[in-house]
Amino acid sequence: MGTRHAVSLQVFDILGREVATLVNEDQTGGTHAVRWNASGVASGVYFYRLTAGSFVQTKRMMVLK
Repeated sequence: MGTRHAVSLQVFDILGREVATLVNEDQTGGTHAVRWNASGVASGVYFYRLTAGSFVQTKRMMVLK
């Protein structure tokens, strides 16, 4: 069994308000997938932040409806 890390995946609006937490659990290393149903948010620019152990990465995405 692989090493487990605390993993979180959060989505923020352009003002920095958290609009969704998609993952917040311990996971093993490897490839994982998650789907976000963005029907409850407006079109626009959002940011998602992935945290896994000491690794943190924030990226931008567009929601178009």
